[in-house]
Parts: sequence; C-alpha cells; structure tokens
Amino acid sequence: MSADTNTFENVKAVILSCHENTTSEEKVNFYNTWAENYDQDVAVLDYRAPSLAANSISTHFSSDREAAVVLDVACGTGLVAKEMKRHGFRNFVGIDGSQAMLELARESGLYQDLKQCLLGEGQLPVQRGLFDVVVLVGALSVGHVSYDVVRELCKSAKPRGYICMTTRSNNDNLQYKSSLERELKQMEEEGLWTCVERSQVEDWERAVSEQEHGYISGVVYIYKKL
Repeated sequence: MSADTNTFENVKAVILSCHENTTSEEKVNFYNTWAENYDQDVAVLDYRAPSLAANSISTHFSSDREAAVVLDVACGTGLVAKEMKRHGFRNFVGIDGSQAMLELARESGLYQDLKQCLLGEGQLPVQRGLFDVVVLVGALSVGHVSYDVVRELCKSAKPRGYICMTTRSNNDNLQYKSSLERELKQMEEEGLWTCVERSQVEDWERAVSEQEHGYISGVVYIYKKL
C-alpha cells in the first residue's frame, strides 16, 4: 500500500478482512501479507497499546532494566520492544507466528533471539521461569488466540517477574474479555500471581466496526508472579 492510499478507510478494510480468516494457517498468511504495511497501518489506526503497555511496565519495574530479559510474545514487527527500549530495557526475545513479521523484527535490531511459534498450540519455545518481564500485546482478542495462553506467559516468567497483557473492550470482544478475566482471576486464586494493575483506557485505537465510531477502549493488565 503506497503512502497516498494509506487512508483510514483502506486500513479499516484490511483489518476487517482479517476477521474472515478462521484457521491458524489463514491468519498466519494474512499477517505475512500485512507485515510490509503493518507499522504504517496501525499508525493510521492510532494504535496505542504498545506504548500504553510499556508505560505500565515501566511504572512497576524497579530492578536493573538493562540487565532484565523481556519475552515479547506475538511480537510482530517489534512495536512493543521499541517502546520498552525508550524506558531503558535492552534484552528482548520475540515470538510470533508470522515469518514475515519476524523478518521485520529481526531488521529492527532490537531482539537477541526470535522464534516462530503459533500461540495456543503447545508450550512456548523458551525456557520456563527465565524472564523478568513477559508481555503480550494485541493478540488476546476474539478470533486470535485462546485466553488460556496466559498460563504459558506465567510459566515463562521468573518468580516475582511481571506479566503484561492487553485486550480490547469494544462490543465484539466483550465475551472474550470476560472469559479472559475469569482465567486471570482463577490463576490469582490458585496462587500463581497477583494483580498489580488493571487500567481501562478509553482512547485505545480508532474503531473499525461499522457499529462503532470514534475510538474504542481497552485494558492493560499487569500481574506479578508469586
């Protein structure tokens, strides 16, 4: 998509077309195709989740940021790592299902290691209990990955490590969000982690659904592993 056609209406059409992809293979193919224009398109969308997540992590993380190891799950092109670098983090391992997205993440020079993995299909391909921060931005929503993948995030974090997740609060994601929050609460009751922040943000990104206008809202969750 050239710059002169990178309009909100075109970006909206691209995102809505993703909803037509139902199998894992179809979704991976969609993101492989989208990778080249992804950063420009989400800028048009005014997609704020990566910066919001990085800001929240920065608020709570008081240890040595240059030494901290961050697992960026569903890392895409590296938007979250880019934001976290601004807060002093330097060591990133990225996981994504799309090879084309991983190539762009590699070109960013932000990651020490990158792994291809379809979320929700078995355990994450990293050492458990290794990471100071585990972050998953964007993929926790209806039609993407199952909410129970959060258990894998928790297993990947060090004891007393932080897990940051985001989801949307717009109408078509409300049922998913409820299921996600039940799972988060269940894990808290099991003594796996404790909630340190749950922030509702009104201007999350521009709405693309025909039933919604303006901006949709979203949530940032921060948990600390026990």
